[in-house]
Amino acid sequence: MSMSMFEIHFWPDHKRIKVRAGTTLLDAGNKAKVHIRTRCGAKAACLMCKVKVDDQSGLAPLNTNERLKLGSLADDGVRLACQARVTGDVDVHIPEDPLKAAIRAQLARQAEDDDFI
Repeated sequence: MSMSMFEIHFWPDHKRIKVRAGTTLLDAGNKAKVHIRTRCGAKAACLMCKVKVDDQSGLAPLNTNERLKLGSLADDGVRLACQARVTGDVDVHIPEDPLKAAIRAQLARQAEDDDFI
């Protein structure tokens, strides 16, 4: 008996990968070479692996631990990549790394300053 395969599309990297049902988004991301931040060894402790999934029909429902950790964020489509398991095709939005975002913002400010000189 073969297990169903589903396509995961990671944004903004535009990477796609097919994985078996039951695979976590974190494992799918690792397989696709998409960087999803984590520090706790997939135990839902660090909350660093938050991703956004607008249409969650391709994911298993939140487990109790994930619901408890995310609180109201879960209502906005946020999932923990280490806990969310694939049950169908799904689009996953990876948030920008906070350090990279700060550097990008600083470079943008410097570019604006250079325009005024």
